[in-house]
Amino acid sequence: MNDEMKYEEALAQLESIVRKMESNELNIDEIAAQLKTAQRLIKFCKDKLTHTEQELQKIQAEEELAQAKG
Repeated sequence: MNDEMKYEEALAQLESIVRKMESNELNIDEIAAQLKTAQRLIKFCKDKLTHTEQELQKIQAEEELAQAKG
C-alpha cells in the first residue's frame, strides 16, 4: 500500500476481493494472494481511520480551549 492511496480506493479493493471470494471466482492460489492483499488493505484502512480520529480529537480540543479562553 502506498500513502497516496485514498481510503475509498482501499475500501473498493477490499469489496472487490470479497465479491470474488463470495462468488467463487478465485482458485486456491489466488485466494491466498488476495487474502494477503486484503490484510494489507485492512491495516491501511484502520491506520487511516485512527489517524483521522486523532486529528479530529486534536481539532476539537483546540476549539474547546479557544472557547474556554474566549
